[in-house]
Amino acid sequence: MRLDVVTIFPEYLAPLDLSLIGRARAAGLVDLRVHDLREHTTDRHRTVDDAPLGGGAGMVMRPEPWGPALAEVVRAGRADGLAGPPHLLVPSPAGQPLTQQVVHELAAQPWLAFACGRYEGVDERVLEEAAEAMPVTPVSLGDYVLNGGEVAVLAIVEAVVRLLPGVVGNPASLVEESHADGLLEAPVYTRPAVWQGREVPEVLLSGHHARIARWRREQSLARTARRRPDLLAALDPAVLDAADVAFLATLGWHVHGGRLSRR
Repeated sequence: MRLDVVTIFPEYLAPLDLSLIGRARAAGLVDLRVHDLREHTTDRHRTVDDAPLGGGAGMVMRPEPWGPALAEVVRAGRADGLAGPPHLLVPSPAGQPLTQQVVHELAAQPWLAFACGRYEGVDERVLEEAAEAMPVTPVSLGDYVLNGGEVAVLAIVEAVVRLLPGVVGNPASLVEESHADGLLEAPVYTRPAVWQGREVPEVLLSGHHARIARWRREQSLARTARRRPDLLAALDPAVLDAADVAFLATLGWHVHGGRLSRR
């Protein structure tokens, strides 16, 4: 997979040299290029921002550097043999929510590019112009605001790259984690069996795989009901077996009209 990131703070992306992502890059599973937007400015102050037209607080990133910066990303990728164009992702609190389903869709694409906004964001014309040459998707990590897109890019890249074949040592761990099946994962434990007077649930020491699997499933359902009832309400009841339905009933959740709801 090819990843291109355009930013005014290239050093912000240094953590992508660490851990699993760094190893994936070293192994050639990921080709990540970081581009400094200021290299495409034309004044001696390397200006990338200006006051918002129409008034208002803050500053807006000017369009002039973005045009050549994104064109250079496309040109370099094609010179390296990529069919292109890339799918441009723009981190923004006004973007579509990043979900695990979206992450899986992104992981299936060969070339992603990122435009890291700062201040009050990027002039909207940049996105309009880019959309004539490539898919453009503003993406939000959640209902809050960051200082810039770099932190979001770190999160998105890690979420996407870990799904690529060969990046995570045990692929089975990707199946059992939160959001893989629409639910939060069950609590996890390791040795020692007793710590600070707190014991590991007995079932995990039983060696009875069917009982352990049932316990984990019920813990997953209970945790989701407690912490993220919105996920449970959106779950397709067709993925639940009779034991799931009976357990959810003890929590006050019932299947009604083809949907899960609390009554």
